[in-house]
Amino acid sequence: MYLGMDIGTSGVKAVLVSEAGAVVATAARELALSHPAPLWSEQDPDAWVDAATGAVDDLAARHPREVAQVRGIGLSGQMHGATLLGGDGRPLRPAILWNDGRSQAECVELEQRCPSLHALAGNLAMPGFTAPKLLWVARHEPGIFARVTKVLLPKAYVRYRLTGEMAEDMSDAAGTLWLDVGQRCWSATLLQATGLDLHHMPRLVEGSEVSALLAPEYSWRWGMAKDVVVAGGAGDCAASAIGLGAIAPGDAFLSLGTSGVMFRVTDRFAPAPASAVHAFCHALPGLWHQMGVMLSAAASLAWLAGVMETPAAALLAPLGEQVDRPSPVSFLPYLDGERTPHNDAAASGAFVGLRGATGRAQIVQAVLEGCAFAARDNLAALSAASGSIAEVDLVGGGSRSPLWAQICADVLGIPVHRVEEGEVGAALGAARLGRLAATGEDPAQVCTRPRRLASFAPRASIAAAYDEAHRRWRELYPALKETA
Repeated sequence: MYLGMDIGTSGVKAVLVSEAGAVVATAARELALSHPAPLWSEQDPDAWVDAATGAVDDLAARHPREVAQVRGIGLSGQMHGATLLGGDGRPLRPAILWNDGRSQAECVELEQRCPSLHALAGNLAMPGFTAPKLLWVARHEPGIFARVTKVLLPKAYVRYRLTGEMAEDMSDAAGTLWLDVGQRCWSATLLQATGLDLHHMPRLVEGSEVSALLAPEYSWRWGMAKDVVVAGGAGDCAASAIGLGAIAPGDAFLSLGTSGVMFRVTDRFAPAPASAVHAFCHALPGLWHQMGVMLSAAASLAWLAGVMETPAAALLAPLGEQVDRPSPVSFLPYLDGERTPHNDAAASGAFVGLRGATGRAQIVQAVLEGCAFAARDNLAALSAASGSIAEVDLVGGGSRSPLWAQICADVLGIPVHRVEEGEVGAALGAARLGRLAATGEDPAQVCTRPRRLASFAPRASIAAAYDEAHRRWRELYPALKETA
């Protein structure tokens, strides 16, 4: 048996996977976000640990025999979060998350301080990344910055609490702007630009390597053996790729989680910062990947559900499983700013085209289409960087909706496939990395492709209408930017 834990933004998922690769059981715990000021997004690091251990407690209570057989554990996590530890190993402040936009000025400063940033890190300086957050802390909270002894990402903090070891995998480390992504090592040059050095960083491991052993207190607590290994793991998107079997150059998927990601595997470091495409290490040695990222995907639907005080499923139900024309309303899903292609933390969401006759169904449809249009922008950015993408698997919470899958197929103009276990892809990928660390097996034998549950082909009858709707939608961001 193998255990995967995904430390997400809205919650933690734990999944128990058998030797045959089947998901035996899952458990989840919710997490709360804090927004103490405009553009700020923070979480309590200890809440991740409580949620992760609570989810495994649940699995151990319901499946004690299976949990006792666990040989390897893998961790997946939300990327970029700055978890600042003092000399006692405790957090000095709440973690600053991936969707925090406060450090725009520091991004400009970092680009000026480090002319080699793009060549080494392969990415633009964006407020979501970790390095600009540290410059912000140094400027606005100098007393805290002076006490920082280690900077960990979310899953690395959970690893530290579960094992006593501070380590990070290559895929997650690539999202800090401190990693030499091509060489897969920390860059003293990039660290120096933010007033840090190598001593502030955890040691690096590949995602499929052993990073530590589970601490005895947790082995005893969950009834496991004393030699359970914890793998390097992966950032959430790379872990989802492992769960989908996306480990060959050209493999691609679309994630509609809290954020949205268009992901493609590459066999080399292929930066494309001009179009705000991310170039990161994959979770397996010798592989990299590119991503186009939107900051609010399923989060946009969750926001609407909250505003309307109606569950998301109830909002979607009246629309059925497909629509026959674009909504007359347009929605910009930039609720927390945007990365690809705009790199604008101050971008905001908007509805355009509302009229007295506008109904709830048209607004809901507009939200789904706005996210699909943003995914189309990401697809275009990746295609321009490294060639076209012919089809994508669909994962994340948004993959539950056949309607959203069909809209994505129609808007993207390529087939979209809903896959088995698409909602636990990152946790499943983490469990697979735990297995690889424990057994040393060939990744190709473990990281197999999931069964496709349904395929959605783009419909010629609606293609022209969506092309025109996307063209009009693309005009909204620059027009609204001018009036902001």
